Amino acid sequence: MNIGEAAAASGVSAKMIRYYEEIGLVLPARRTSSNYRVYGENEVHRLRFVRRARTLGFSLEETERLLALWSDSGRRHDDVRQVAMNHLRELEDKMEAMQAMVDTLKNLVDHCEQGDRPDCPILEKLGGSSTHNNRKVEMEEA
Repeated sequence: MNIGEAAAASGVSAKMIRYYEEIGLVLPARRTSSNYRVYGENEVHRLRFVRRARTLGFSLEETERLLALWSDSGRRHDDVRQVAMNHLRELEDKMEAMQAMVDTLKNLVDHCEQGDRPDCPILEKLGGSSTHNNRKVEMEEA
C-alpha cells in the first residue's frame, strides 16, 4: 500500500509517517522503481503501535524503547513495566503542576472584582505586583 493508504489504515498522517521514517522510528518495507514508498501490514502495525504510544503521551524516545521491547521476544516484563511506570510518574508530576496552576489562577480570578475599573489584580500579578487593595495575591515566581 502507498503512504496515503498506510496513513488511513494506521491513523497516522502521511506527514508524521515521513517524520517517523526520517528519525528511524519506522521504515517502509521497500520502494517502487519510481521511488514511491510501499508499506505492508507489518509497517502499518508498527505505525499503530507508535500512534497508541504517542496518544498515551510517551515521548519519541520512550516509544522507541517500547518498540524495541515489543520486537524483542526475549524481553523482560519488568523492563516494559519500568518504562510505563516512569512515564506514569512523569504524568502525575505534570498533573500536580497543572493543579497548582489551576489553583493559582482561581486565586487570581477570585481577587479580580468585576466592573469597569482599569486596575486588574491578574495583570498586576503577572506584571510583578503582589498586592491589590491591601490583599495579597499569592503566585509562585517562574
